[in-house]
Amino acid sequence: MLILHMDPTAWDTLADDAREEFVQGHRAFHKTVEEAGELVAAHTLAHVSQSTVVRVVDDAVSVVGGPLLASPIQFSGFYLIDCETAGRAQELAALLPEARMPGLGIEVRPIMLPSGIEM
Repeated sequence: MLILHMDPTAWDTLADDAREEFVQGHRAFHKTVEEAGELVAAHTLAHVSQSTVVRVVDDAVSVVGGPLLASPIQFSGFYLIDCETAGRAQELAALLPEARMPGLGIEVRPIMLPSGIEM
């Protein structure tokens, strides 16, 4: 899984042309992994301002505005890919726009089966 993060405040301040370049980078990436037959799924999350956090304490459910972690960098989406090696996954991660943004990067993490064996 290629795990994407974003600083929502930084995103909100990007100029329109920078946002368009970012979006085009994702479109190109999506096309690359789809044509290679390596794309399993991809999703972008809504802006962090739309998140909520659910907690249960003593059987009482509470729902409050999120995010869960008070950090400027937030989980923003993922690409689930199926490729032969960790090296290939890292090569693909380097193609994503977040890999070039200061303070960000792409987290590459294997998916585990219920039995604990990596996919």
